[in-house]
Amino acid sequence: MKRLFIILAAVIALCPDASAKDVKVLYWNVQNGMWTGQEDNYDAFVGWVKSQKPDVCIWAEAETIYYTGTSQRLPREDRYFIWDKVAPRYGHKYIYVGGHRDGYPQVITSRYPIESVSKIVGDENFVVVHGAGWARVKIAGKTLNLVSLHTWPQQCHFNCKGAAPEVQKASAERGEGDMYRAEELRWICEHTILADPQAKDNLWLMAGDFNAVSPKDNWVYGYPEESTKLLTHRYILENTPYIDVIWQRHQRNFYTTTFEKKRIDFIYCSPALYEAMSDAQIVEDEYTRPVRSEKVKGWQYPSDHLPIITIFKF
Repeated sequence: MKRLFIILAAVIALCPDASAKDVKVLYWNVQNGMWTGQEDNYDAFVGWVKSQKPDVCIWAEAETIYYTGTSQRLPREDRYFIWDKVAPRYGHKYIYVGGHRDGYPQVITSRYPIESVSKIVGDENFVVVHGAGWARVKIAGKTLNLVSLHTWPQQCHFNCKGAAPEVQKASAERGEGDMYRAEELRWICEHTILADPQAKDNLWLMAGDFNAVSPKDNWVYGYPEESTKLLTHRYILENTPYIDVIWQRHQRNFYTTTFEKKRIDFIYCSPALYEAMSDAQIVEDEYTRPVRSEKVKGWQYPSDHLPIITIFKF
């Protein structure tokens, strides 16, 4: 009998904790407030999200700013958010809108209550162009810090917006758009994870459209090591405890997140959160795979980006 108890104890020790809760986080840049969903009342989008059963969703480009099926912008006063109507359809009752100055904010939806910590837009001296956000969600007794972002998308400096084409071109050639993105990341990190003295031991997740490639993928791109194109992610990798989860789990493979075949969407996790991770995937399936729009040149269905899904055991 004593031997039986010893064997049972050993088996239990080797088995996964049956009480551990799977927590699925979905990130996706949904292209102009899920522009393509305007045509079918978001039915295809909601159906796909429901099939993934996420606990938390982080959406980039979360405001609707175009008339249905066109590239014609709505007047600023007519732009709107869909999430209070759409999120409950896929099982999320809590919504957080990050800080933003223009029509490209991020939104977080969740099955669990969301605490708003900070809405990040910079200050009078520095603009975080599309804004960022810091929110918290408590799941299974754990506090998950969520940082959403979407960096400056142009190759020229932000201050060159609206300048003459030759001025923008000269700025782009100097890599000033890349430098601005790196400064945005510095600002965002200093006001989120770097403000936490115990960041390595706490649960942090940062997700977004970084509009920049990583040194981790430079074996694909082949940029010079001193290229400004690598500055944004080099800042994160050298100055924060964050781990690039897709690279960490798929080091021998390169997976694009965009129609242009670049990986510019990322999920980063603190070491403690990475230890709880059981899966991380860029999801390209029949629904998410970008297809050129026949109506609007340069746009794709359902989005020009692919989603990323991570699963943790809390």
